[in-house]
Amino acid sequence: MDFVMKQALGGATKDMGKMLGGEEEKDPDAQKKEEERQEALRQQEEERKAKHARMEAEREKVRQQIRDKYGLKKKEEKEAEEKAALEQPCEGSLTRPKKAIPAGCGDEEEEEEESILDTVLKYLPGPLQDMFKKC
Repeated sequence: MDFVMKQALGGATKDMGKMLGGEEEKDPDAQKKEEERQEALRQQEEERKAKHARMEAEREKVRQQIRDKYGLKKKEEKEAEEKAALEQPCEGSLTRPKKAIPAGCGDEEEEEEESILDTVLKYLPGPLQDMFKKC
């Protein structure tokens, strides 16, 4: 009977033991192969990064040639110049930077109210001015 089973299944009897929960055959060089595979993956990743770095350097070189040819500036350079222009006060200029707030604006509301009251009092006749000043 055993002979018939072996003939029917062929060479699958070795795999049957594994399927039924038997022990797997362990490859003595499995750990070494795994380390080699990991090293190969690391090396490929380093080569890929180096290739991309070279390509980006070439692209930047071409970009710089175009900037030089047409007199363009990098985005960072433009932003730095604009920032420096805002920080540097322009003497003799009729306009002020939009973000700058003149001194005294919004800081002291009481003085502003007093100045408005003084302005109104200037235009009132003398007796009315005296009457408001007493209050």
